[in-house]
Amino acid sequence: MKTLAGFVFALLPFAALAAGPFDGKWKTQLDTLQYSARPDAYELKDGVYTCSTCVPPISVKADGSDQPVAGHSYYDTMAVKQVDAHSVQVDSKLQGKLIFSSTVTASADGNTLSSHFRDMSGTQAVTGTFVEKRVSAGAIGAHAISGKWQAEKLPEFSDLGATIAYRMTGDGLQMEWNGQSYDAKFDGKQVLTKNDPGKTMVSLKRISDHVIEETDTRDGKVTDITLMTVSADGASMTVVDKDMINDMTTSFVMKKLP
Repeated sequence: MKTLAGFVFALLPFAALAAGPFDGKWKTQLDTLQYSARPDAYELKDGVYTCSTCVPPISVKADGSDQPVAGHSYYDTMAVKQVDAHSVQVDSKLQGKLIFSSTVTASADGNTLSSHFRDMSGTQAVTGTFVEKRVSAGAIGAHAISGKWQAEKLPEFSDLGATIAYRMTGDGLQMEWNGQSYDAKFDGKQVLTKNDPGKTMVSLKRISDHVIEETDTRDGKVTDITLMTVSADGASMTVVDKDMINDMTTSFVMKKLP
């Protein structure tokens, strides 16, 4: 599951340049978030946690210990522990460092799944809550989080996780997020996102003065294609991210901060 932390940035001391439509800090408007995705499928039964829709799929012992998982750019171990009849703790690490921690809780009526997460892929932790609604029930005897769930909303997200800054150059775009950054040109060539644990490579294409397309690649595979469009008055930016790995499209509006 992809969270929006990848769009979070703090403004760098860029060299003085002519102002462009993307220049400045932008904050995500959480009430504009929309998701188009296949349901997530989780199961916790007989001491084993499974995410069959993860890419690649995950199946680990739910005993609270770090279990090896392969094929994921941001983590190589996962620890799953049942907290109670409705909640599960999931911690993901990369080379021993905790990258993502989440307490996943099914509501009393079993219709809602809330993930209270802490994303530590940047310099500072980003926190929030991601909510999904039930699509189908889990197996008989499985934990309450089991079943299929459809992404619904992100009602809570720390300011650090909701704010991004960009600065246009003469032939490209610079950005930074929570200690991560790139400086890419509009020539389609890939550049490495600095300090990103997942080692994301970025290439840019300028569609027009107000529209930029970003393509992200990890481990030689295109993971995301993101279209960023600044409004004519420069006050808002519409972002549409196509997650190619998880077959998910996320769209939202950002407002330029003073």
